[in-house]
Amino acid sequence: MKNVTMFTMASCPYCRQALKWMEELQSEHPEYAKVPITFIDEVEHPDIADKYDYYYVPTYYVDGKKVHEGAATKEKVENMYRAALED
Repeated sequence: MKNVTMFTMASCPYCRQALKWMEELQSEHPEYAKVPITFIDEVEHPDIADKYDYYYVPTYYVDGKKVHEGAATKEKVENMYRAALED
């Protein structure tokens, strides 16, 4: 299982929607709840955010590789979980 890093902002409506889809997908697929996710608010931790190559939030990195950036769909959030569970 791979580690996920999610960059967010508290004021971002797309981030809030992505988080809702994450909760929904975890209830539909309990194995997704086991994926280790580090949440980084780019406003609170600009020193960390500046080390990554992205512009929009939400952004997901799986094992250091960017897999999604910007407004997400439920399908794109699920793709992130699948990438994290791949061997």
